Amino acid sequence: MYSEAGAYSPPLTILFIWNFYNLPLVEPVKMYHSNLLLGLVLLTTASSALANDRVANNGANAVRSIRVFPEIAYFGYGDDTQRFGVQVIRLDGSTQNVTSEIQWSANTDLEIHSDYLTVAKPETEKTSGVLRGEWQGTEIKIPYEILGRGSERDLMFRNDILPLLTKTGCNSGKCHGSASGKDGFRLSLYGFDPEGDYFRITRELGGRRINLSQPDNCLFVNKATGEVPHTGGGPMQIGDDNYTKLVRWISRGAASDPKSMPLPIGIEVFPKRLVLQSGSEPQNMIVTARYSDGSTRDVTDAAVFLSNNEAAAGVSETGAIKPLGPGSAFVLARFDQFTSGTDIVVRSLKPYPGLDFQPANYIDEHAGARWQDLHVLPSELCSDQVFLRRVYLDTIGKLPAAEELRAFVEDTSPDKRSATIEKLVGSSDFLDMWIMQLGELLQIRRANGLSSKGLSLYDGWLREQVHAGVSVDKLIRQLIPASGSTFENPATSYYQTETTPQLLAENIAQAFLGTRIQCAQCHNHPFDRWTMDDYYGFAAFVSQVGYKQAKDPREVTVYDLGDGSLEHPVAGRVVKPKFLGGELASDEELDGDYRAALAQWLTKNNDAFARNISNVLWAHFMGKGIVNPVDDVRVSNPPSNPELLDALGAKLMEYDFDVRKLAIDICNAKTYQLSTQKTDWNKWDDRNFSHANIRRLRAEVLLDCINQVTRSSDTLAGLPLGGRAIQIPDGRTNNYFLTTFGRSDRDTPCSCEVSTAPTLSQALHLLNGENTTRKIADGGTIASLLDSGKANSEVARELYRLCFSRQPTDQEEATIKARLSTSQDPKSDLEDLFWALLNSNEFLFNH
Repeated sequence: MYSEAGAYSPPLTILFIWNFYNLPLVEPVKMYHSNLLLGLVLLTTASSALANDRVANNGANAVRSIRVFPEIAYFGYGDDTQRFGVQVIRLDGSTQNVTSEIQWSANTDLEIHSDYLTVAKPETEKTSGVLRGEWQGTEIKIPYEILGRGSERDLMFRNDILPLLTKTGCNSGKCHGSASGKDGFRLSLYGFDPEGDYFRITRELGGRRINLSQPDNCLFVNKATGEVPHTGGGPMQIGDDNYTKLVRWISRGAASDPKSMPLPIGIEVFPKRLVLQSGSEPQNMIVTARYSDGSTRDVTDAAVFLSNNEAAAGVSETGAIKPLGPGSAFVLARFDQFTSGTDIVVRSLKPYPGLDFQPANYIDEHAGARWQDLHVLPSELCSDQVFLRRVYLDTIGKLPAAEELRAFVEDTSPDKRSATIEKLVGSSDFLDMWIMQLGELLQIRRANGLSSKGLSLYDGWLREQVHAGVSVDKLIRQLIPASGSTFENPATSYYQTETTPQLLAENIAQAFLGTRIQCAQCHNHPFDRWTMDDYYGFAAFVSQVGYKQAKDPREVTVYDLGDGSLEHPVAGRVVKPKFLGGELASDEELDGDYRAALAQWLTKNNDAFARNISNVLWAHFMGKGIVNPVDDVRVSNPPSNPELLDALGAKLMEYDFDVRKLAIDICNAKTYQLSTQKTDWNKWDDRNFSHANIRRLRAEVLLDCINQVTRSSDTLAGLPLGGRAIQIPDGRTNNYFLTTFGRSDRDTPCSCEVSTAPTLSQALHLLNGENTTRKIADGGTIASLLDSGKANSEVARELYRLCFSRQPTDQEEATIKARLSTSQDPKSDLEDLFWALLNSNEFLFNH
């Protein structure tokens, strides 16, 4: 490619590349043509209640069961309403809304409307009964209770007016819920501060916003209806339900809420799950709130609805779910500070032939059940060559040697794949790959005064623990409560990565529970269940971490202060440590270092920890998490296969958190060994692992693989010559190649710090940088192969084995042979071919 004088000579190189990129692959890999090869213009051109179980005798359409929701209808006051639904679940798993088809019997207590119930006589005293109906010969029952508390429910600011402001978007982030408000008026985001909002509406401007004598003609109402110029337009219409409710509240004095008022403590959403056909009729959601006095209330009208995949299912403002296309979706409902939702599967209209798939283990069983649910068929298993390359890259970050490839392909034993997996996962290279991931979770980098010596000791401690067989749960139980000198107990260096309780708590939650709680520092999380109480309660566990400077300026002592706490920024009260998603820590648990209680709860009493570590490992092997991103576990981002994630977490606990055993399970699953080639039955699927994902090699592995095939090495900070990039201890190591290709600098534990997105700078670096041209020339691979006596054509085949773990196709071989037959300098031309292979998608991606 370069003459001895260093001048670039493109003709033969371009011909090689042109032909290479136009040749089909043995197992075609339809790579994502993106910015990675924008610079290669010529190259990329080619390259209740279960009511009654009733099974009819009509195959898949037979009814398995009928479900009525909610299981019981409560009416506290005479003006209460309660929506209801009747759902048929068929033998093939599909669901159907048959609410409108029910024939109801007369009832003196309730009035029956299309899909909701009201009290017939508002003055009815406390009573209970069962509403009865019939659907195709099956009796439908809805138990009900009328509490008889009065003919009309009093309007409360927290329970009635604040949800109204959320429903209309007034307190959203783009409106008055932003940190500085809008147009001189500020509300708390989605109503996390009811007392503050009440003050700002009723008292902040000395009565100008509301007018008790003219409730329908005051600034607050006129802004909402657009009668007075309003940046947000008119979110309410004169005469609609929201307008009527707001005016009525003001006309009755806009009173503050009594201290004894029952508060919402949670919500429940119905139906829990839907399996629908594309384009079928909408299904209405029902949201019921639970209150502190034990009552429930239909709050569907006041809830906000969002879909996380509108290509599969959309949702209206009223909660009507519309199936749009094949796939899965989750529709979130939010009321007050609570979120919940409905899991939705939308099937294609094509007749499903059934799943003919023999699972290899429990992973395949759960994956297959999901495919069956979605009416998806998986791709075929990948070839031996593709499998070997894939499993080598995923387990040890290397390519199989040509001799290993030959031996594996020629091996006829039925268990050769599982034997190879056992060998690779049992190697020290696999542990180095796992240490690299742990280093990202623990943010091992120079920061906040962490010295080079301290960082080296910290990294060395982690490597020593992992290679000694210490499981991840035991590792965390050493790390979280670590105290002492950063030199004598290197685990304490974790508390130098961040030094404030808030940031430490955020990182612990994100790294070890996969949960991002950052939003809840300033307001309740808008798309998850976390509140400010949760945030500061969790941060309180690390609020007593103390620091002392040692005599050596490079050394710090971390210790437990035994005193100190956090104050809630809104309520102004001292916060007691509270387990995330759990209860307040008991005095017994807090008798000593708070961090010890946190570590114990995190690793022993919390299934979320096992699921998170399992998901991190799964994402490494599969290219995508069951919860994706892996560190964004929230109500509105549910797992694509909850049963599979639960099974992986349970297995990891059964294995005493030995990640090697779980890695073997994942690699032995047929789900892992599927081809990347999509079919008509799974081409739309990007979440359920019905085909393998094409993944660009992460930066460290790519550099190691280039060095491996070119027989070269790099000088890497903190490592001896010949060290591997996956072993670099410091996330902030300055290496141009690793930075260009998206290595994590470990500033946060976020999975987003590792980037495998292709960019133009990457393409230019490979085309023109020394990491390919110099390494090919200086590494000696071509010279060594030629010196061994191999013919030029055999050298070319060997390059294919080294880079792609396969032989060239007949067409590729014919093209190469034709080019080499007229070559004036075969060695130079073979180097050009080598360069083309290293710049190809097939080398850069794991497939």
